Amino acid sequence: MKYIVVLADGMADYPVAQLGNKTPLQAAATPCIDRLARLGTIGLVQTVPLGMSPGSDTANLSVMGYNPRQYYTGRSPFEACSIGIPMTDEDVSFRCNLVTVTEDEPYEEKTILDHSSGEISSEEAAELIAAIQEKLGRPGMTFFPGISYRHILLWEKGPWDFEMVPPHDILGKKIGPYQPKGPYGNMFETMMRESYGILNEHPVNLRRKARGLNPGNLIWLWGEGKKPAIQSFKEKYGLDGAVISAVDLIKGLGLCAGMESIDVDGVTGTYETNYEGKTKAALDALKRGKDFVYVHLEGPDECGHRAEIENKVTAIERIDRWVVQPLVEALDAQGEDYRLMVLPDHATPLAVRTHTMDPIPFLIYDSRRTAEADQIYDEDGAKRTGVFVGEGYTLMDRFLKGDGNNE
Repeated sequence: MKYIVVLADGMADYPVAQLGNKTPLQAAATPCIDRLARLGTIGLVQTVPLGMSPGSDTANLSVMGYNPRQYYTGRSPFEACSIGIPMTDEDVSFRCNLVTVTEDEPYEEKTILDHSSGEISSEEAAELIAAIQEKLGRPGMTFFPGISYRHILLWEKGPWDFEMVPPHDILGKKIGPYQPKGPYGNMFETMMRESYGILNEHPVNLRRKARGLNPGNLIWLWGEGKKPAIQSFKEKYGLDGAVISAVDLIKGLGLCAGMESIDVDGVTGTYETNYEGKTKAALDALKRGKDFVYVHLEGPDECGHRAEIENKVTAIERIDRWVVQPLVEALDAQGEDYRLMVLPDHATPLAVRTHTMDPIPFLIYDSRRTAEADQIYDEDGAKRTGVFVGEGYTLMDRFLKGDGNNE
């Protein structure tokens, strides 16, 4: 038996007037998922425990089968693991976004226009982070470049007492009220304030502005955390797993769980990514002996943050056509039994442009099942089944241990 998770980050949503009061999932043409839905189990799952922040960190940790209340120590340590930054138990890491803010106002009056600096390239971002390290780095505090707009600040033997706000939660808002708080909040605010003077006129950003692209003209620090201690996926479930993602966070989650992280050329973390490459990598991993593959697709989430209605629909359609369908066709042709789960990690509604706590729809398909049911995979269809998994981390047990007859 092989197991595949197709994680469409942020896919769940609310009805959108421009889509005829349908959600993007309802509006998207997804013929393969529709067929699997009639043969599978559909329901809602609460991936993020109540009282915790609905981030991709807690949500994906839960989907992978780990209780966030037990294993979550912060977002950035997973990303640090992905980049290969060594951490001791006493170190604290921080996510360092390159964001785009307005240019004409005093610092406190500036507005975050884009949490991703127009999906800045990793090569451009590396130059900007090198400038930040040169000017703002200090003994025991080091900035490390990551992928696109996502980077890391590591504080050796640092404190872990902060109140920090993710930049994607305050898009379009003035940044003054959302500065870091805590004993060292003023120090971090000063870093962020000074970063604007370093970055806004940097040659990389001048070239981006000349091309009509959003500059990465401010660093935004958040997502603090300490080194996690996670039981390996193989030890927990007896399966040899791999993760495929363009996002450091998801790669790091997989690596911390002892999975192989598979890199694919041309992946971007947007709706314009190398879908076919991810699909091929997943099939190749299964052929060479992996039992479990976690295919993460960031596109719907980024479209939700950017309020891109049509692009979010397109991202969902591409996942169906270029990921789910070829996976199913290839696995059916091989003749080996398999189970496939399709779901988002959380909702990223276009109306609010950030993550919410809403339960999200899941679909579990078992290749051995032949009985069909009249059901649809979307937010409403999942609710109508009456199936609800209140503890999200238990869904993985249901996925892996279902018998194919009652699932």
